[in-house]
Amino acid sequence: MAYAINALQIYFQNHPDVYVAGNLFIYYEKGYPESVVAPDVFVVFGVENRDRRSYKTWEENNQTPDFVLEITSKTTRSKDQGAKKGIYAFLGVREYFQYDPTGDYLNPQLQGLQLVDGNYFPVATNILPNGTVSLSSEVLGLELRLEAELRFYNPATGQTLLTHEEEATARQAAEEKAQRLAAKLRELNIDPDSL
Repeated sequence: MAYAINALQIYFQNHPDVYVAGNLFIYYEKGYPESVVAPDVFVVFGVENRDRRSYKTWEENNQTPDFVLEITSKTTRSKDQGAKKGIYAFLGVREYFQYDPTGDYLNPQLQGLQLVDGNYFPVATNILPNGTVSLSSEVLGLELRLEAELRFYNPATGQTLLTHEEEATARQAAEEKAQRLAAKLRELNIDPDSL
Protein backbone atom coordinates (compact mmCIF):
# COMPACT_ATOMS: atom_id res chain seq x y z
CA MET A 1 0.00 0.00 0.00
CA ALA A 2 2.80 2.44 0.89
CA TYR A 3 4.55 1.72 -2.42
CA ALA A 4 1.38 2.31 -4.45
CA ILE A 5 0.51 5.60 -2.75
CA ASN A 6 4.07 6.93 -2.90
CA ALA A 7 4.73 5.87 -6.50
CA LEU A 8 1.43 7.32 -7.75
CA GLN A 9 1.94 10.58 -5.82
CA ILE A 10 5.33 10.98 -7.51
CA TYR A 11 3.88 10.07 -10.92
CA PHE A 12 1.14 12.70 -10.61
CA GLN A 13 3.14 15.31 -8.66
CA ASN A 14 3.10 17.80 -11.54
CA HIS A 15 -0.67 17.53 -11.97
CA PRO A 16 -2.34 19.99 -9.55
CA ASP A 17 -5.77 18.54 -10.38
CA VAL A 18 -5.03 14.90 -9.49
CA TYR A 19 -5.40 13.71 -5.89
CA VAL A 20 -3.76 10.49 -4.73
CA ALA A 21 -4.36 9.12 -1.23
CA GLY A 22 -4.98 5.97 0.68
CA ASN A 23 -6.47 4.63 3.86
CA LEU A 24 -8.52 7.83 4.11
CA PHE A 25 -12.24 8.05 4.81
CA ILE A 26 -14.37 9.00 1.82
CA TYR A 27 -17.76 10.34 2.91
CA TYR A 28 -20.22 10.21 0.04
CA GLU A 29 -23.58 11.34 1.49
CA LYS A 30 -23.79 14.62 3.40
CA GLY A 31 -25.49 14.22 6.76
CA TYR A 32 -24.98 10.44 6.83
CA PRO A 33 -21.64 9.70 8.50
CA GLU A 34 -22.20 5.96 8.06
CA SER A 35 -22.01 6.49 4.27
CA VAL A 36 -18.25 6.10 4.29
CA VAL A 37 -15.62 3.90 2.67
CA ALA A 38 -11.82 3.87 3.10
CA PRO A 39 -9.97 2.51 0.06
CA ASP A 40 -6.37 1.39 0.54
CA VAL A 41 -5.32 3.50 -2.48
CA PHE A 42 -7.37 5.87 -4.63
CA VAL A 43 -6.92 8.48 -7.35
CA VAL A 44 -9.34 11.30 -8.15
CA PHE A 45 -9.01 13.39 -11.30
CA GLY A 46 -10.35 16.94 -11.40
CA VAL A 47 -9.82 17.94 -7.76
CA GLU A 48 -7.08 19.94 -6.10
CA ASN A 49 -4.00 18.01 -5.02
CA ARG A 50 -3.78 19.05 -1.37
CA ASP A 51 -3.73 17.37 2.03
CA ARG A 52 -7.07 16.35 3.50
CA ARG A 53 -8.07 14.75 6.81
CA SER A 54 -10.99 13.07 5.04
CA TYR A 55 -12.54 13.27 1.59
CA LYS A 56 -16.12 14.56 1.43
CA THR A 57 -17.57 14.25 -2.06
CA TRP A 58 -19.99 17.17 -1.61
CA GLU A 59 -17.02 19.46 -0.81
CA GLU A 60 -15.22 18.25 -3.95
CA ASN A 61 -17.88 19.10 -6.56
CA ASN A 62 -19.20 15.53 -6.18
CA GLN A 63 -15.99 14.12 -7.64
CA THR A 64 -15.50 10.51 -6.59
CA PRO A 65 -12.43 8.32 -7.11
CA ASP A 66 -11.66 7.27 -10.66
CA PHE A 67 -9.30 4.47 -9.58
CA VAL A 68 -9.26 2.31 -6.43
CA LEU A 69 -6.82 -0.38 -5.33
CA GLU A 70 -7.61 -2.63 -2.39
CA ILE A 71 -4.96 -4.82 -0.77
CA THR A 72 -6.90 -7.96 0.05
CA SER A 73 -6.36 -10.13 3.10
CA LYS A 74 -8.25 -12.80 5.01
CA THR A 75 -10.10 -10.17 7.05
CA THR A 76 -10.95 -7.85 4.12
CA ARG A 77 -11.63 -10.28 1.27
CA SER A 78 -15.41 -10.56 1.68
CA LYS A 79 -15.82 -6.78 2.05
CA ASP A 80 -13.49 -6.06 -0.89
CA GLN A 81 -15.42 -8.39 -3.19
CA GLY A 82 -18.88 -7.62 -1.78
CA ALA A 83 -19.91 -4.40 -0.04
CA LYS A 84 -16.99 -2.27 -1.22
CA LYS A 85 -17.38 -3.43 -4.80
CA GLY A 86 -21.04 -2.36 -4.67
CA ILE A 87 -20.21 1.00 -3.11
CA TYR A 88 -17.51 1.68 -5.71
CA ALA A 89 -19.92 0.87 -8.55
CA PHE A 90 -22.54 3.14 -6.93
CA LEU A 91 -19.94 5.94 -6.68
CA GLY A 92 -18.93 5.48 -10.31
CA VAL A 93 -15.34 4.37 -9.63
CA ARG A 94 -14.20 3.63 -13.19
CA GLU A 95 -11.54 1.08 -12.25
CA TYR A 96 -11.34 -1.16 -9.19
CA PHE A 97 -8.26 -3.32 -8.70
CA GLN A 98 -7.60 -5.89 -5.98
CA TYR A 99 -4.23 -7.32 -5.03
CA ASP A 100 -3.51 -10.21 -2.67
CA PRO A 101 0.18 -9.96 -1.65
CA THR A 102 0.28 -13.50 -0.26
CA GLY A 103 -1.73 -15.15 -3.02
CA ASP A 104 -3.85 -16.93 -0.41
CA TYR A 105 -7.22 -15.23 -0.94
CA LEU A 106 -7.50 -14.15 -4.58
CA ASN A 107 -6.98 -16.25 -7.68
CA PRO A 108 -5.56 -14.69 -9.73
CA GLN A 109 -3.56 -12.71 -7.19
CA LEU A 110 -4.05 -9.42 -9.11
CA GLN A 111 -7.48 -8.57 -10.51
CA GLY A 112 -8.93 -5.51 -12.19
CA LEU A 113 -12.47 -4.44 -12.91
CA GLN A 114 -13.71 -1.73 -15.24
CA LEU A 115 -17.08 -0.03 -14.80
CA VAL A 116 -19.32 -0.23 -17.87
CA ASP A 117 -22.91 1.03 -17.65
CA GLY A 118 -22.94 0.66 -13.86
CA ASN A 119 -21.52 -2.87 -13.78
CA TYR A 120 -17.99 -4.13 -13.32
CA PHE A 121 -16.32 -6.29 -15.96
CA PRO A 122 -12.85 -7.89 -15.70
CA VAL A 123 -9.81 -6.11 -17.09
CA ALA A 124 -7.91 -8.39 -19.46
CA THR A 125 -4.87 -10.08 -17.94
CA ASN A 126 -1.71 -10.24 -20.03
CA ILE A 127 1.14 -12.62 -19.35
CA LEU A 128 4.46 -11.15 -20.54
CA PRO A 129 7.16 -13.41 -22.08
CA ASN A 130 9.03 -13.45 -18.74
CA GLY A 131 5.89 -14.71 -16.94
CA THR A 132 4.99 -11.34 -15.38
CA VAL A 133 1.24 -10.75 -14.99
CA SER A 134 0.19 -7.34 -16.35
CA LEU A 135 -3.14 -5.51 -16.26
CA SER A 136 -3.63 -2.17 -18.00
CA SER A 137 -5.27 0.74 -16.23
CA GLU A 138 -6.81 3.02 -18.86
CA VAL A 139 -7.68 5.53 -16.14
CA LEU A 140 -4.07 5.91 -14.95
CA GLY A 141 -2.36 5.26 -18.28
CA LEU A 142 -0.21 2.70 -16.47
CA GLU A 143 0.10 -1.05 -16.10
CA LEU A 144 -0.13 -2.90 -12.82
CA ARG A 145 2.44 -5.66 -12.95
CA LEU A 146 2.86 -8.58 -10.63
CA GLU A 147 6.54 -9.41 -10.53
CA ALA A 148 7.87 -10.48 -7.12
CA GLU A 149 5.37 -7.88 -5.84
CA LEU A 150 2.93 -5.36 -7.26
CA ARG A 151 4.57 -2.60 -9.30
CA PHE A 152 3.23 0.20 -11.50
CA TYR A 153 4.80 0.37 -14.95
CA ASN A 154 4.69 3.26 -17.41
CA PRO A 155 4.40 1.81 -20.94
CA ALA A 156 5.16 5.24 -22.47
CA THR A 157 8.63 5.39 -20.87
CA GLY A 158 9.26 1.68 -20.40
CA GLN A 159 10.00 2.25 -16.72
CA THR A 160 8.69 0.98 -13.42
CA LEU A 161 7.45 3.69 -11.06
CA LEU A 162 9.75 4.09 -8.06
CA THR A 163 9.31 5.52 -4.59
CA HIS A 164 11.51 8.39 -3.38
CA GLU A 165 13.69 5.90 -1.52
CA GLU A 166 14.05 3.65 -4.58
CA GLU A 167 14.91 6.65 -6.77
CA ALA A 168 17.64 7.71 -4.32
CA THR A 169 19.06 4.17 -4.20
CA ALA A 170 19.07 3.93 -8.02
CA ARG A 171 20.74 7.36 -8.32
CA GLN A 172 23.43 6.37 -5.81
CA ALA A 173 24.08 3.09 -7.66
CA ALA A 174 24.39 4.96 -10.97
CA GLU A 175 26.83 7.45 -9.45
CA GLU A 176 28.96 4.65 -8.00
CA LYS A 177 28.99 2.88 -11.37
CA ALA A 178 30.04 6.11 -13.12
CA GLN A 179 32.89 6.55 -10.61
CA ARG A 180 34.08 2.96 -11.22
CA LEU A 181 33.98 3.47 -14.98
CA ALA A 182 35.90 6.76 -14.69
CA ALA A 183 38.55 5.03 -12.54
CA LYS A 184 38.88 2.22 -15.10
CA LEU A 185 39.29 4.74 -17.92
CA ARG A 186 42.03 6.51 -15.95
CA GLU A 187 43.80 3.14 -15.51
CA LEU A 188 43.76 2.89 -19.31
CA ASN A 189 45.22 6.42 -19.57
CA ILE A 190 41.95 7.85 -20.87
CA ASP A 191 40.68 11.07 -19.32
CA PRO A 192 36.95 10.47 -18.68
CA ASP A 193 36.35 14.24 -18.64
CA SER A 194 37.52 14.50 -22.25
CA LEU A 195 34.83 12.10 -23.50
